[in-house]
Amino acid sequence: MNILGIDYGTKRIGLAISINGVISPILPIKNDCDKYNNILKVIKAESIDKIFVGICEGDFAKKTQKFVSRLQGMVNLEVETVEEAVSTIEADEIYKLNKKSKKKYKSLIDSIAAAVILRRIIN
Repeated sequence: MNILGIDYGTKRIGLAISINGVISPILPIKNDCDKYNNILKVIKAESIDKIFVGICEGDFAKKTQKFVSRLQGMVNLEVETVEEAVSTIEADEIYKLNKKSKKKYKSLIDSIAAAVILRRIIN
């Protein structure tokens, strides 16, 4: 089963895929007017069967739920939400342990967080 993990953010949307249980972060996309088309491209290219979107508590959860509802209306796949508490903190630790360049931090951290979300589901 191919699964897409999404870490929804105000500027970027982190993406990770799980193919046969192997999780890989992929480049995040901008949270702009093309976000749904870009997600649909990933779904098609990676033959995605199911989607998990991280959701937090509080005011931002409403924005995330709105995103999820719209995405559900665009795809013929199961789209579920999963608690994402501290996924970015965990992603930050993973990033530091791998000694990645600080220049690439902003472009990678959201997708690493999406991979953390998928890992919670798969394990």
